[in-house]
Amino acid sequence: MRSLTTAAIERMKVPERGQIDHFDKGYPGFAVRCSYGGAKTFIHVYRHHGKLKRRSLGRFPSVTLAEAREAWRRNRNVLEKGEDPTRVAPMPRTFEAVTAEWLKRDQGGNRTAAEVARLIAREAAPAWQGRLIATIKRPDVLSLIDGVVDSGRIPTAQHLHAYLHRLFRWSVGRGYIEQNPLADADKPGKDKIVRRDRKLEDDAELAAVWHATFKIGEAGIEGAAAGWPFGPLIRLLILTAARCSEIGALRWPEIVDNAISLSGDRTKNAEPRLIPLSPASLQLIEALPRIGDSQFVFTTTGERPVSGRSGAKRQLDRLALVDGKPLKPWRLHDFRRTIATRMQKLGIGLQVIEAVLGHISGSRAGIVGVYQQHRFDPEKRAALDAWAVEVERIVSGKSANVIPLRAAHV
Repeated sequence: MRSLTTAAIERMKVPERGQIDHFDKGYPGFAVRCSYGGAKTFIHVYRHHGKLKRRSLGRFPSVTLAEAREAWRRNRNVLEKGEDPTRVAPMPRTFEAVTAEWLKRDQGGNRTAAEVARLIAREAAPAWQGRLIATIKRPDVLSLIDGVVDSGRIPTAQHLHAYLHRLFRWSVGRGYIEQNPLADADKPGKDKIVRRDRKLEDDAELAAVWHATFKIGEAGIEGAAAGWPFGPLIRLLILTAARCSEIGALRWPEIVDNAISLSGDRTKNAEPRLIPLSPASLQLIEALPRIGDSQFVFTTTGERPVSGRSGAKRQLDRLALVDGKPLKPWRLHDFRRTIATRMQKLGIGLQVIEAVLGHISGSRAGIVGVYQQHRFDPEKRAALDAWAVEVERIVSGKSANVIPLRAAHV
């Protein structure tokens, strides 16, 4: 045991595996924990009512040695009163700690709370993990958002800007920071947004993606469909024109009477949504494995919906080839635009297509949507049945002259 210094902490080597605690002489229970991943975290190890406990005091160097020792002193004062520091003493206000509190208190009742949490965890948390939120300044935030813009993900950058702006504004109101680093900052990428019109309109492209879905995913699950879990998930996206979030988090109880019935909290526009299932869709679903007693249709853990969709997309990009060449850049969401375009070519009416997509704008916007309450369920079923036949034609390589005539009357 030795007295810790900032220089000594900087020189500490991280282990090849596991963790090593370096205790501070003269500060009982206070240590720096070096983890194999490279993190150096201040901790306080103590006993409360005979039970050994450990509390993180922040990550070095975002939290300085002096700040961590002060947090240790506060813990000791609480312990001397017979209380547990985890319940009383305030923790250093790191970005992740404040974000967790904000998500609970400000976002908890919002339908998009989970989406907000995922975006911040993916884009911001890795850059600022362990860092005191008061030390995050305007250049730090703008640099982070600019990086997302430069990667071409402009809508993601705009969402990140909006969520962080609200988080920092809330933090000002709570007294955690003095200023919002995004106050008066322009919305990112305003001059770079390009309206997406990409669709897999060519038969060869859609067929290439469909066949590639059988080659991706995980093996080793008894009874699993080809390409499990993302292969059948993506094939169901193609057959239903549903959103990725709707199918990705699909639950078995939501499949009722040959249709997917979604409540408002599961849809983008907060409106209940019925997605009729064609015979091809039903056959696909019936072939899926059941993971324990999980309610989720697409899951590998049984506890939560499957994750890692971006990795599956990268696999598709490598495997989906036309004449030996990869497809032009595309997204899973482009299926919906593709299907809408194809349905128009099948002679399906615009109002029915919008109902299939779950849109409440377009022909159902404004006053029309108030008085026109027909949900087009029979028409949606006929449209998706016709589309499933068209998909079968496309993936089997048959010529276009076998398009079913019934599609033209939907």
